[in-house]
Amino acid sequence: MKSRMKSRRLAMLYSATTLAALLMMMPSMLAQETSAPAAVHTRMTVSVNVPTDKRMPEINPEDVIVKQAKERLQVTEWVPARGDRAGLDLFILIDDASDTRLGSHLDDLRKFISAQPPTTAVGVGYMRDATVQIAQNFTRDHAVAANAVRLPLGTPGAYGSPYLSVIDLMQRWPESPNRSEVVMVTDGIDRARRGVRWPGLNIIPDVDSAGEVAMRTGTMIHTIYVPGVGRWHRNYWEATNGQLGIAKLSDMTGGESYYLGLQRPVSIAPYLDDLQKVLDNQYLLSFSTKPGKKAELQYVDLNTEVAGVEFAASDAVWVPSAQ
Repeated sequence: MKSRMKSRRLAMLYSATTLAALLMMMPSMLAQETSAPAAVHTRMTVSVNVPTDKRMPEINPEDVIVKQAKERLQVTEWVPARGDRAGLDLFILIDDASDTRLGSHLDDLRKFISAQPPTTAVGVGYMRDATVQIAQNFTRDHAVAANAVRLPLGTPGAYGSPYLSVIDLMQRWPESPNRSEVVMVTDGIDRARRGVRWPGLNIIPDVDSAGEVAMRTGTMIHTIYVPGVGRWHRNYWEATNGQLGIAKLSDMTGGESYYLGLQRPVSIAPYLDDLQKVLDNQYLLSFSTKPGKKAELQYVDLNTEVAGVEFAASDAVWVPSAQ
């Protein structure tokens, strides 16, 4: 009897000791389970637009609203892209499938390049065979860059896709803290696409692929529509889908898209003048985001309550995984 009581006391003591140990461990276990990964700072380029008859107002960090779903994210930096933060890598990308009558607009393009500020490095290349043939690497000698502009060949090559070409360019883009922007001159038609091409409006698959690479690399893509060559350009649906494709690419990445229906523009100088205003009114925005288990694109909404002001920026930012 005494032996049984002793065993029962020992069992109760053991249970109490175990329970006490578990209670002591629970706070640390709960802390490990509930502790969120440290926030990371991500950066994007933002173009600020106001009506042409209005003066650009002062915009402070507290005026910038960044939301992810319904949660407002903390803005950690909002500075104009001027002074020591004015660095810009600007690549002029011309489709070799463009009609050679584009030659009448090349002087406007050369003047635009020559007028860039000293803080802007300019590169020039041609889209052909789903790649980019570099005519001039990034240089701050704008006269050299302007001289690299030539007539398009008027042929798309064996595998012509402006979207695969711009992906090729972005994958070769050198590391830089500067803003990264592209001016694509193209009709947007994906001549590389194989298989049945159904008539009607449809999304070119490589548009989304190019947009995702651009958002991941922080590249803003501006597009200028000019007619191309070949039978696809004479097809209303193909020409319209091409124009919609480059417009969507610009919209995804925060860029501007310029076009005059499916017609050849009388001049691209007004487009380039407007684009220069866009480049001159850009800000660098940084904000805190919560990393996931793996690196990913996170979509955000950008807005402001300052009257008459519109923001243009990438739909998403690349967020590294939690460490």
